[in-house]
Amino acid sequence: MASRLANPLTIPAEEDIDLFEVMSALADPVRRAIVYSIARDPGRACSGSDYGVSKSALTRHWRVLRETGIIKQEAEGTRHRNWLRSDELDRRFPGLLALVLQEHRPGPIQPT
Repeated sequence: MASRLANPLTIPAEEDIDLFEVMSALADPVRRAIVYSIARDPGRACSGSDYGVSKSALTRHWRVLRETGIIKQEAEGTRHRNWLRSDELDRRFPGLLALVLQEHRPGPIQPT
């Protein structure tokens, strides 16, 4: 039986990152909280984080962030480690990520 991590993770090339997909992904408060936490702790794993949503919903949030090009994930055993694609996003949309991080207000998350 193949590992669930046997398939490569889907991540768009820098030139394929779409502004409106990024903005849509960042409209969700849980995903903004995830982005903020990765900015504070680059390379953090998906597991061990509680954002007030179910495990399946959290998995979907991580996937949306990865597939829109906001984060990159690397499989490390059975875990995924995560980094923001800051340089790529800054080249595509100068100042967007900095503004999102600046405007983030840590506190209780109200998932949509």
